[in-house]
Amino acid sequence: MLVLGIVLFALGLMFSIAWHELGHFLAARRFGVRVPEFMVGFGPTIFSRQRGETSFGIKAVPLGGYIRMIGMIPPAPGQRIGRSRRSGPFQGLIDDVRADSVKDFRPGDEDRQFWTRKPWQRIVVMFAGPFMNLILAAVLFLIVLVGFGIPTAQPVVQSVSKCVVPASQATTTTDCPPGAPPTPAAQAGFQAGDRIVSFDGRSYDSWEDMQLAIRASSGTVPVVVERPEPNGAARTLTLYPQLIETQLLDLDAARTSGEPRYVSGSFLGLSPIQPVTRQTPEQVAGYVGEMAQRAVTSILALPSKVPALFGAVFLGEQRDVNGPVSVVGVSVLGGEVLASNNAVASEIATMLQLLAAVNVSLFLLNLLPILPLDGGHILPALWEGAKKRIARLRGRPDPGPVDMAKLMPIAYGFAIVIMLYGGLVILADIVNPIKLNL
Repeated sequence: MLVLGIVLFALGLMFSIAWHELGHFLAARRFGVRVPEFMVGFGPTIFSRQRGETSFGIKAVPLGGYIRMIGMIPPAPGQRIGRSRRSGPFQGLIDDVRADSVKDFRPGDEDRQFWTRKPWQRIVVMFAGPFMNLILAAVLFLIVLVGFGIPTAQPVVQSVSKCVVPASQATTTTDCPPGAPPTPAAQAGFQAGDRIVSFDGRSYDSWEDMQLAIRASSGTVPVVVERPEPNGAARTLTLYPQLIETQLLDLDAARTSGEPRYVSGSFLGLSPIQPVTRQTPEQVAGYVGEMAQRAVTSILALPSKVPALFGAVFLGEQRDVNGPVSVVGVSVLGGEVLASNNAVASEIATMLQLLAAVNVSLFLLNLLPILPLDGGHILPALWEGAKKRIARLRGRPDPGPVDMAKLMPIAYGFAIVIMLYGGLVILADIVNPIKLNL
């Protein structure tokens, strides 16, 4: 089941990549750009088939994909395609990029090159790929949240902790360490099944809101509960919340902002029930937005994750469960989901939710304004459009396209950094993988 889960999730990732490239392909064709190649993967081609003027295929290394559009890079001003006579430390690279951009050029393609499209059309073509990932993520989240449902904490007690243990010292065992005091909930007489009607004189519909109130509470707190046995009558229990070291609710945001991982907060020792509840379509939009916010925070924190990755790979340090994961690692996580002993519906929902989260990350990562990512093509098109508008307003001639070829040395530098970072993450996923707590 582990192997089957890895294979199925890897196929899901390949579909996500193909779906991304399909967005670029459809938009390019819509604006008359010729697309000679549509490939999923890199390296040697293991399968290809010609359909019309495009060769569709799969390559050996499934770490991405691409479409080849004619004339991605404009020729140098006043120069035909071919080698220039200028020299410089990067001129050979720039000339090679220009030549590669038109290597499939054939008579009749003069007006079908990518660089000849209007700036807004090029922006649409480059944005269409990430946008397809966003659409796929929204559809997957819709299936999971509306079709399957997700565990939703309710103000009903599932279990009562026996003793107080700081979050940084918590273990998976249920035994209390020597000298650990009993929890306030155990002292007050809470039992599994108690429905909390009010906490300190106020009622709460969600456990999350009540959790915030618990952490801010102090002194003597009356709690009204309904106990299912013997007659479901309401009763009042008296709590004396204890101030301890407690885990932050949003660890990623805390790490990014430089705040401590643990803070002081009041603790009771209650765990809520978490029944699987189907959400409404309106809640899906909010959920996708929340996931996008978390993904943005994680992406901004990527450079700061390098020391932890290095320590996990070469120093045997514990892997950060909130750190970056490669396509190798996330496929293994998908395999672990299918190999767990949970209900089949729960396993399917978890895999779809994981794939949706990957697509949200693909959407945001590809919009970064650096070459060779899609955002690195969008930014020059925006700049070109602004220059054209300013020139038109000032009555000056069209300044022409942005010379993308001159940015290629920077693009190659970023590509090397991305490959090195990705290689480090893949290595971490092999030698020190993240494990799901299923």
